[in-house]
Amino acid sequence: MNRMEEKMSEDNAEEVKVLEAQIGYLQAEVGALSLQQQKNQKDLTLHFRGPMQDALPYLCGQAQGGGREVVLSRLKDEVEELEEDLKLQTQMNGISLNSCITKTLLSSGRKLVQKFCVSGHVSELIFQVEFQLSEVKDGQRSERTVSGLNVVMDSCDPQNFSSFLSRVEESGNLLLFFRTLRTFSDRCSDRTRTFRHFQEKFPSVASLPGGCGSEVMSLNHPELPGCVLFVHWSVEVSTEGAVIPKIDLLTKIPDRALQLFPSGPVGGAVQAFQSLLRILGPEAAIESVIRAISLSPDT
Repeated sequence: MNRMEEKMSEDNAEEVKVLEAQIGYLQAEVGALSLQQQKNQKDLTLHFRGPMQDALPYLCGQAQGGGREVVLSRLKDEVEELEEDLKLQTQMNGISLNSCITKTLLSSGRKLVQKFCVSGHVSELIFQVEFQLSEVKDGQRSERTVSGLNVVMDSCDPQNFSSFLSRVEESGNLLLFFRTLRTFSDRCSDRTRTFRHFQEKFPSVASLPGGCGSEVMSLNHPELPGCVLFVHWSVEVSTEGAVIPKIDLLTKIPDRALQLFPSGPVGGAVQAFQSLLRILGPEAAIESVIRAISLSPDT
């Protein structure tokens, strides 16, 4: 009986040690979380001014009193003003932000290092940008530098955009990235709008096998089976951020259909199209080709 009691006592002692270790671990975790909460609240206090800073103690439960309603009312007004400013900025630059996560890595008297994770979209182009922003103060002056830039685009990103992204990540040039992304999106929107216009205006001739966002529009007439022209409209981006639309006319004409073009060989259509592009611009040049294919100026 004594041996059994001793065994149970030993087991209980081991269980108590395990429980004490778990309690110690939980206490350490609670302490770490409390320190992190205090650090986050301190970061918020440093980053906000005016009504936003006054409202933080109430929102964090650190202050009580009758001034709560007044402070929160001012905060609501400021948030509404910020939302209007953000809406105006979006209308001006075309960049819509979905989220912005900030984490302070270092905060001292002279130096502040923060990590940002920003996600959003420009038209249908979705992006996520991560980077570190370092600010060093020297008296009344301050210098900011961007490092560790990482850009992720969605799957619709063309391959010729990847070399530009690599260059941007190396240089840390955020302004160049957003400016080029906006220009690239505008040129893609021009192509989509033009293709949709011709598909609606000439439904029997123009078609978009890959959808309105495709780089290719096919042109063919029901009375000319096997005779197809393709307008290939790509938007290329150089490593320096130059956005260059490139439009080509490709032909697919069977031998038996060549007799329908008495004015000359079909191969000359490509050079003629490029001449029309330089003189008339994309829309007028494409419409000239469509009317030639339709065999009727009133189609």
